[in-house]
Amino acid sequence: MKTAFKFSRRALLGLSVLALAQLANAQTLRLKMAHSGAEAETQHAAALEFAKQVKTRTNGQIEIQVYPGSILGNDNSAIAGVRGGTIDLTTSGTPYYTGMVGRMNVLDLPYMFNSAEHAYKVLDGSIGRGLLDELEAHNLKGLAFWEVGFRSLTNSRRPVKTPEDIKGLKIRTTPNPAHLKAFQLFGATPTPMPLAEVFPALDNKAVDGQENPVGIVRGNKFNEVQKYMSMTRHAYTAMPVVMNKAKFSALTPAQQQAMTEAALAAGSFQRDLIRKTEAGDLAYLRANGMQIEENINPEPFRKIVAEPIKQMFAEKYGAQLVDAVANTR
Repeated sequence: MKTAFKFSRRALLGLSVLALAQLANAQTLRLKMAHSGAEAETQHAAALEFAKQVKTRTNGQIEIQVYPGSILGNDNSAIAGVRGGTIDLTTSGTPYYTGMVGRMNVLDLPYMFNSAEHAYKVLDGSIGRGLLDELEAHNLKGLAFWEVGFRSLTNSRRPVKTPEDIKGLKIRTTPNPAHLKAFQLFGATPTPMPLAEVFPALDNKAVDGQENPVGIVRGNKFNEVQKYMSMTRHAYTAMPVVMNKAKFSALTPAQQQAMTEAALAAGSFQRDLIRKTEAGDLAYLRANGMQIEENINPEPFRKIVAEPIKQMFAEKYGAQLVDAVANTR
């Protein structure tokens, strides 16, 4: 009888421990975050920093598992997954949101920003917050803007020093209307495709080149299939971090604040990282065979694309937002 009683006590103790463990697990909310960036990119470093910050700021109540490299689908698929609730969070460049919030395309206009600091003041201020808030109509909660960065051109055919050198090239672009129109005006053939498809398209010569910031060129090893790079810095691309709106709304106010503050902190972390690594990335690309044109005069490029594409935007959405961005100091 005593043996049976001891067994019962041990069994009850074991069940109690199991119940407490299950309760603890139930109190930990585990979220999935997807993005298309390679593990070597600052985008992934920012996502890992975000996950770390969230866990710390919520005392372990929320944990985020990061899925890089389009594991859960390309940019469009990831955004659709977040809207539908099958993925909890994602971050993609603004070109992938402008189909929902057309006014966000103002951020992608060629030569819209004079510097990174100019971009940050717009994104971190009322203009940026207002654009993120417009995503809520599409079941997305915008937490913060991270960074893709200033875009430059690579190709496998010839050095590009002037706009004339772009004519006739087939260039992979984003699906953003401003990017498409810019390369049409340059006399190229813009060809949108997901980032995950770019390397094989460059490798088999389906396209001649692509346009992305230096870190993405290195992170995706485009130097293995591209000979020439020109630091045109023709457009800046921001990267909204978004969460399923319903899931965000289900969080406590303290958890919502922690998620937002963690996203902002990770964005600052990424911006610093980009500044620290760009020179090293350029040196790496040059050492590994790329011919890089750094001293590009932007004025001939700007003259061809800046005003026509600003006008195209203004005709659809009005000039007020363009002027507000341009005049932010």
